[in-house]
Amino acid sequence: MAKIAYFQCPTGISGDMCLGALVHAGVPLDYLKEKLELLGIGAEYELKSEPVRRQGQLATKVSVNLTQHNSDDHEDHHHSSTTRHLSQIQAIILQAKLPQQVEIRSLAIFRKLAEAEADVHGIPVEEVHFHEVGATDAIVDIVGTCLGLDWLNIEQFYCSTLPTGGGTVWAAHGQLPVPVPAVLKLFEMGKVPVYSNDIERELVTPTGAAIAVTLAQSFGEPPALSIQTIGLGAGSQDLPIPNILRLWVGEQHPSLDSDIFSTVNTEIQTITETISVLQTQIDDLSPQVIAYTFELLFQAGAIDVFSQPITMKKSRLGVLLTVICHPEHRQVCEAILFRETTTLGIRHTLQNRSILKRDIQTVETQYGAVRVKVGFSGKKITNVQPEYEDCAKLAKQHKVTWLEVHRLALQSWYGLP
Repeated sequence: MAKIAYFQCPTGISGDMCLGALVHAGVPLDYLKEKLELLGIGAEYELKSEPVRRQGQLATKVSVNLTQHNSDDHEDHHHSSTTRHLSQIQAIILQAKLPQQVEIRSLAIFRKLAEAEADVHGIPVEEVHFHEVGATDAIVDIVGTCLGLDWLNIEQFYCSTLPTGGGTVWAAHGQLPVPVPAVLKLFEMGKVPVYSNDIERELVTPTGAAIAVTLAQSFGEPPALSIQTIGLGAGSQDLPIPNILRLWVGEQHPSLDSDIFSTVNTEIQTITETISVLQTQIDDLSPQVIAYTFELLFQAGAIDVFSQPITMKKSRLGVLLTVICHPEHRQVCEAILFRETTTLGIRHTLQNRSILKRDIQTVETQYGAVRVKVGFSGKKITNVQPEYEDCAKLAKQHKVTWLEVHRLALQSWYGLP
């Protein structure tokens, strides 16, 4: 059965966090030191590991301390006078005679990083100066991560959705917005699903993004696996939530060997996205006001809004109001709930959801045009539904039933007489 690694990144990903998670998962630090010596840059750094606590949780912090240059406070990239071109880094890796899989993965990660930097600066890949991300510590982070994955015999690699972070950081080119340009380009190159967790720090570094985008087969929910080991890699900063990269190591779940699961996995192709879920319970508001609030929430970008009858304290009858929206619309939806209802508090969580790719097409009926929502799994059409509002508008306008317009729209889409 395939050996699987899943990186869960609630506070992002960086090179040193990857190393910490791998050491915590059982990769011997002495093994990493021994193999990294083959790179021939051992005089430039010192590799250390120590147990630390982040919000009370025990994790492993691995540090690459430069012996010739000063470092800054970033997770895995430091201001350094050492700059290297891609060809120089490739030569360092190739002359080390590392295990084949380590060599292949390390070269691929640096190539991906070089492509992102080249696109950002508008220059050929060969002319990219790697500055801090190509300096000693990043070489150690990337090659060390690949060594650790190889030591664990990882065959398949997956990663969670990634937080964007916020604010600004200082880099070789001055003060930059977060995500820094190279990270944003890597997000685009890897079609990485991202979200905001409201932490205004640099959470995903160029090295971390390059590792994830190059190695991960997909981003989102963890694959089905039997977990064998958990590795916890600590970041450098204390954040509102534990600054820990969680590495799940396991094997493909035996049940997935059955024909039925194999069929499902190949037939259903979904897209994973992050959504915000807002909930509040209300027991002192007219249902008409809630209906009006529904309309405002949809106008503000809510994906869905629904209510459920509940029994609250002292047996008071109330309503549980739930709003589903994209993270960028959470604040405006919260403002509407506070302004339009009597609620005093709103709970909000981030969740992943799997959706089918969809397309909006327009068909003509004898009563007028109707938009039709078409759902796809890969190139296969799985669902076709005329839009409710269009059918309702035409039904009222021509004094026919909604079902009649709906039926004609489907007939037109399928090309039936």
